Order: sequence, then structure tokens, then C-alpha cells
Amino acid sequence: MSHTYDDVYLVAGSRTGFADYTGTLSQISPTDLGIAVGREALKRASLAANGVHMVSVANVGQSSFDAFYVARHIALYSGVPLEVPAVQVGRLCCSGFEAILNGADAMQLGRAANALCVGTESMSRFPVASYETRGGFGLGQVDFRDFLWECLRDTAPDVSMGGTAENLAKQYSVSREDVDAFAELSFARAMAARERDFHAGEIVPLVSTTWEVEGLKPRGIKLPRKVKQFDSDEHVKPTSLEQLAALRPAFGGVQTGGNSSAIVDGAAAVVLMTRAQAEAAGLEPLARVVGGISVGVQPATMGIGPAPAIRAALERTGLSIGDIDRFEINEAFGAQYIAVERELGLDRDKVNVNGGAIAIGHPLGATGVRCTLTLARELSSSGKRYGIASACAGGGQGTAIVLENMLH
Repeated sequence: MSHTYDDVYLVAGSRTGFADYTGTLSQISPTDLGIAVGREALKRASLAANGVHMVSVANVGQSSFDAFYVARHIALYSGVPLEVPAVQVGRLCCSGFEAILNGADAMQLGRAANALCVGTESMSRFPVASYETRGGFGLGQVDFRDFLWECLRDTAPDVSMGGTAENLAKQYSVSREDVDAFAELSFARAMAARERDFHAGEIVPLVSTTWEVEGLKPRGIKLPRKVKQFDSDEHVKPTSLEQLAALRPAFGGVQTGGNSSAIVDGAAAVVLMTRAQAEAAGLEPLARVVGGISVGVQPATMGIGPAPAIRAALERTGLSIGDIDRFEINEAFGAQYIAVERELGLDRDKVNVNGGAIAIGHPLGATGVRCTLTLARELSSSGKRYGIASACAGGGQGTAIVLENMLH
């Protein structure tokens, strides 16, 4: 049985450049990154903020003291009316996809004619934390831990996220050479995309700025003193197979810091509209959101999640894998992606053709929005018809979104 959206279109979007861990954006809260891309996405969609019907925001790690309010603050400082509520969604690394599907679902149900969907993450600001000290502690018993390091271990199977990739490497006979070769390709494709300014088309240049909204305390972005503008992906750089091969294993197997997704800070946003509203604004949608779905898989091999998610999305939309011209699959780990590729029999020439998370980075809550926006723009640029964006999520999940290029 086909389960598709009747009238949901992705009309515009924007993202920040992704900054390396402790790099240019490390002192900026995810809320402010989200505000910047939200405001720009609305501008590119020619949608007045007071015309927004729904705001859906993805953010995984609480990395500022007002993190409880991240969705609401992004909405308010983007100029969305007080009466329009905002919701924060969470599905770990699939959270950005969830933000989009949440908006699409509301539109399908007739609860909204448009939605602002944002994903944002500052991994540099993940705290050093202690969960036991509020009740008091004895001499020498303070237990502070690195939240970023600790949260990357799933305590249910007692396996780190890198360990889940190593499990897949064994199951699918993925060698270190296989993974390094794929990582080299990711960097090469990202470099080529940069040279032809592909990613520049989705990046909003960040400058130090202040937003003032009536009734609210001013807030904004303050870049490091020597940075006048930030408008690129810091992790993208020429990277050779020899450089990758020289790195030591990070988890006792095939994965290294070079062939795993880069830890970065950044945000992305897209605007969804009905066809009638897009036409009234004089916009030609980038893509139609055909459908999407999330699935569960074994936590110890969570990285295989995109494979069953893509199969389920195809079944729900009545398409076959041969119908899909482009895939944007998050490269959480090189071995994890290769396992998905082998499970589905994918043609690598159709996947992540502008580079993936190994080169560009994986800011957890923002990744799904970035992948969806990049896919929509790639379909438009290449003139291809159908595409799927997908990712795995810690805990054993996967999400996939199907897009159709309306200019095909």
C-alpha cells in the first residue's frame, strides 16, 4: 500500500558552514545557529515570519543553559508570531529528518500550510557533567565526565558508536583499505563540490550580529575577533589515501578519526509549503516530499539502519530502488556506510556525490536537515527525478525521506 504526502513541497533552505570541533563556531550556542539559518530559510522562501504556521526543531545535546527553550527561542527570534508554538523533536542522528517529517505530517493532516524545520548542534559545547553530585559527595568522590565521549556509548548493548561500525565491518567483511578508500572519495567529492561552489548555494554566510525582537532580550552571534565572516566547511580539505592509512585505529579495528564522520558544529533549516502557497509566493519548489519513515534495528549494529529504512520508504511510496537517481546517506562511519551499500547493492556513483559527513561533518541534530536540503539541490542541479536521504541513529534506528524533483 502506498503512503505518500499529497501536498508537501520543500521550497527553500539554508545552512551554516560546518565548523570543526572547538573551531570557529565553538562559542556560539545551537540556539543562535538555529536562528541564523531559520531567518535565512524564511528569506529564501519569501515567507514572512508572521506567516509561519509551524516550527519543528531538532537538537540532540543540551549545550547551553537555556537549551530547554531551543525550539521556542529559534521560532521567536526568527520573527514567528507569539501564537505559533514550536516543538523540539529527538531521534538522535535522525532528528533532523524527524523535524522535517513532523512538519510534513502536520501539513498532511491539515494543521498547517507551511512549516519551518530546523536542525542545530554545537558539539563543541557538550558539557563536562556529573549526574550524581546534586545529592552531595564525599571527599575525592566528585565524578565529572566528558558528556560527548560518554554519550557515544549505548549502554544497552554496552557498545560505543564506533564499536557498532566495527561490528558491521566484521559482518560485511569490510577492510581498513575499503574504508580508507571510501573516506578519500568523500573528501575528493567535497573538494570538487567546493570548487564548483555547490555547497555555497546552501550556506548562509555568518557575521557577528544582534537580533532585537520586541519584548525579548537581544541576542545574536559573535564570531571570533579575527573572523569577519564564516561561510565554508572547515573540515573539507585535500586528503590522500596515504594520510588516511597513516592514522591509528580509534576502536581497535578499521575505523579511525579520518574515515569516521567529522565532529562539527552547525545548523540547517528548510521551509515546507503546500503547492498553492508556493505558487502564490512565486516560488518553484526545489522538491516534493514524497514520503518518509523510521525503523528500528539491533542497537549493536545501529549503522545498518538506512538499509531497512530505505526499503520501507520505497515500499510505502510505491517506488523501487532502481527508480532512485540520487542517495544522500549519512556517513556516520565509513564501514557503516559500506555495510549499507552492500546490503542494498547501491551504485556508489549515485550516493553522496558532493561528499558526505566524513568530509563535511555530522552535527547530530542538523545532519538530517542538511542531507535533505543537499539532496533536493542535487536533484535540481543534475535534473534527476527521485532521491532518498537517510541516516542511522544510535540505539538502533534508521530514517529515510523520499524526494521528487518537480523540474524533471
